[in-house]
Amino acid sequence: MAGRIDLRRTHDGQVAHVAVDHDAKLNTLNPALMAEFVASFAELGRDGALRAVVLTGAGPRAFIGGADISVMAAIEDSAGGEAFIRQVHACCRAVRVCPVPVIARVNGWCLGAGLEIAAACDLRIASDTAKFGMPEVRVGIPSVVEAALLPGLIGWGRTRRLLLLAETIGADEALDWGLVERVVGPEALDAAVESWIGMLLDAGPEAIRSQKALIRAWEDQTMTQAIAAGVESFAASWRTDEPTRMLGGFMAKKKKG
Repeated sequence: MAGRIDLRRTHDGQVAHVAVDHDAKLNTLNPALMAEFVASFAELGRDGALRAVVLTGAGPRAFIGGADISVMAAIEDSAGGEAFIRQVHACCRAVRVCPVPVIARVNGWCLGAGLEIAAACDLRIASDTAKFGMPEVRVGIPSVVEAALLPGLIGWGRTRRLLLLAETIGADEALDWGLVERVVGPEALDAAVESWIGMLLDAGPEAIRSQKALIRAWEDQTMTQAIAAGVESFAASWRTDEPTRMLGGFMAKKKKG
């Protein structure tokens, strides 16, 4: 079985929960599953009412255990290798261009392509049983595509430890490094994710979309360009009634308080 992408909605359809369901193989990614992943995110991205996405792996054992090793072992030449890795990149890109925040709910093994996808998410919350690693060099290939995001999260030295030494680290060390933003026990994982969703739903939906787009742009801009983009984004906020409405509501509450 190639696996599937499970999708469900909560909060009156405003929050999408996406699960990579290939539990028999630790939710590893194969071409069919990656194509479905990209298509699912593309569909979500067209939903103007969407406020947030939670991405996880089916079952308790893995978030995404990497790319399916049996598929990679069958690659015959560089053209096949390029086609496969471009699919991995397409999954990461689908997360990054999603117009609303994507929360990685890391519930177990998070390896290779799985860690690249987690790095592509906007926020990461992990079970204290989660394990993180980039083991590619052990099977004769480099870690690539969105592994390039890791230095911005954890610094160059720690990135080299993961990519060159192929170390596996636990959730507490991942938190210390800045690879994830929060760690909780498995039984508290859903409640912790829900608390973040609540915060996102309390914010202005247009402001959140604008903020994600701005953060994404900052990654590729100089400081001068980033500041200019921020000025433009701030001014553009008033093209909707959201700032006036929400600022007015805040001031009214302040007066009552």
